[in-house]
Amino acid sequence: MQKQINRNGSQASKIFDNRTLEKDYRTLIPILKKGMQILDVGCGTGAITKDIAKVIGENGKIIGIDNTEKFISSGKEHYGHLKNMELIHADINDFQHTEKFDLIISARTMQWLSGVDSALQKMKSLLKANGQISILDYNHTDIEWEPTPPASMLKFYEIFLKWRSDAGMSNQMAKDLPALLKKNGFNNIEKINSDEHCQKADTDFVSNIGIWSKVAGLTQMVEEGYLTNELRVQAIEEYNIWIETRAESMILKLDEVRATL
Repeated sequence: MQKQINRNGSQASKIFDNRTLEKDYRTLIPILKKGMQILDVGCGTGAITKDIAKVIGENGKIIGIDNTEKFISSGKEHYGHLKNMELIHADINDFQHTEKFDLIISARTMQWLSGVDSALQKMKSLLKANGQISILDYNHTDIEWEPTPPASMLKFYEIFLKWRSDAGMSNQMAKDLPALLKKNGFNNIEKINSDEHCQKADTDFVSNIGIWSKVAGLTQMVEEGYLTNELRVQAIEEYNIWIETRAESMILKLDEVRATL
């Protein structure tokens, strides 16, 4: 079962399209090898997937799956020329494949699942005997802003975390993952810090720190009765002013967790 913010908008597509392996999954690079067979769970538009395809070479193969058909269609349009990469519209629990994989990866996806155990069991069944899993995900409860943003945004963020929790999603997925992997029969569990830092001097500072204005720009939580539209609009307006006048930095807490069978 999966419940998530509606990702069909153009803003979500742009965020996914702008991601790269080097910038957004950098800790994975050392374990990639030529000729690997890889499954990318929750690949979005395939922006990171296509970078991995280039690393593993023509004798390798990467399959990216995502349950949002629009993203898969976009990825096929932009990256369909890559012969060692295939994008499939599928949910991990429904995905079928005749051959097993050397490596299964999932970046920023498990945080949206309310059925993490079933997803991990499915991934386990798709791994080779000596296969490896790598999951990159957030600890939303540990976000750091400098200085503190407006009270309206803090209230919105508190409600956002409650909305997620009520739907069965973990707000500290990276912290939960080692125990979840052990519970589901994985071994040699390793956690690698991969925090996302944005500083005022960065060229993409406004875009990165403004992610919460984009989240608040969606009306799903209003429609589901979690907050008023007035608070949502106030949070956006005051947070954007804060970005322009006072914001210095934000750290999103992120870890890569690896394990083997």
